[in-house]
Amino acid sequence: MSGTRREVPNDPGRRDRILDAALDVISEAGVHRTTHRKIAERAQVPLGSLTYYFGGLDDLLAQAFARLADTMSELYRATLQKAASAQEAEAAVVDLICGPAYATARDMTLIFEMYAYANHNPAVATTTRAWLHRSRESLALHFPPQVSQALDVLVEGWPMHRTFNRTPPDRALVAATVHVIVTGIPASSGT
Repeated sequence: MSGTRREVPNDPGRRDRILDAALDVISEAGVHRTTHRKIAERAQVPLGSLTYYFGGLDDLLAQAFARLADTMSELYRATLQKAASAQEAEAAVVDLICGPAYATARDMTLIFEMYAYANHNPAVATTTRAWLHRSRESLALHFPPQVSQALDVLVEGWPMHRTFNRTPPDRALVAATVHVIVTGIPASSGT
């Protein structure tokens, strides 16, 4: 039937608001304390909206984490695409590690939650693997595969240490480490 209410949503941004609200709730309460009710309250939508757009809480969380991964991947790639030389590419990696433009404290909390939830949710595990692949593809704009893999591990790990230490990393040490990886891994080494 043409012209039915179902064809024309009265709140076209509602689904995105729900996903954003889910990420807010996860960052504040953790996945284990995230509920439909908390998400609906944060999104300022009726509780029934969540079941209209999503096939349950697991589906909603999986789609919220997919949104996070897409957003972070786009920022990761944009940071590396701006680099016009090898030195700029190394500096871009340092910027990704030292943050906070790439990974704010909220982002890091969400990343931790996503990684933990990926152990229990196949859809989120797939999203996480795809995110890692996209990160390495972005690094491959400037670096060979083995170097891209090593740098990606560094980009993932160092911000975790930064978060738990609650201190910014020593930018000079990060830059030196990135340079050693870029110049020290032979192009023919295995992955």
